[in-house]
Amino acid sequence: MSERPYTDEELFNAEKEMTELTQNSLKKYKQTPSVMFTKLEEAIKAFSKDLVRWSRANSMWPLQFGLACCAMELMDFGSSRIDAERKGYLLFRGTPRQCDVMIVAGWVTKSMVPRVKRLYEQMASPKYVVAFGECATSGGPWYESYNIMKGIDQVLPVDVYAIGCPPKPENLFGALMKLQDKVGGKVAGDTERSLTENIRRAEI
Repeated sequence: MSERPYTDEELFNAEKEMTELTQNSLKKYKQTPSVMFTKLEEAIKAFSKDLVRWSRANSMWPLQFGLACCAMELMDFGSSRIDAERKGYLLFRGTPRQCDVMIVAGWVTKSMVPRVKRLYEQMASPKYVVAFGECATSGGPWYESYNIMKGIDQVLPVDVYAIGCPPKPENLFGALMKLQDKVGGKVAGDTERSLTENIRRAEI
């Protein structure tokens, strides 16, 4: 029986050398990506980011529920006098899985907190919270009561506050407009602009 001309180690080294030679020979044929397609990809990413932000800002779907007397003002918000449909605010949904805005209208008792949190957790992301009225903002007249929460912001992250006792439907309309600016990324720009204006006035 004849001996093998090469050992396993020599065969492994030869295969490794051939792989390196093949890779080195293919480097000169490698094509660089086109500048046009690279810029097009960046433009598509930037456009899609702005498009998603615009669609989120203009499709506010509130959850249809109320907790106390502020819910009456919430019903008035849906009347023809306010005409909130011109801004796309009146698509109230009966299930939290189809909503992205929770309007907490009225006081929140400690026994009601688990139910409100459950509704919030079932909402679609990204989701936003509007504290509507003094009770939802700070506890209202029952601030020192043993069973009333001193603001829904102790339980949920609040994005916009609508003050008043009772708050007018126009206050909610303005709060939703502020929420639109916040989702669309306009609030930060306005804040920076106001800061620069204040600095200029101080310098003058």
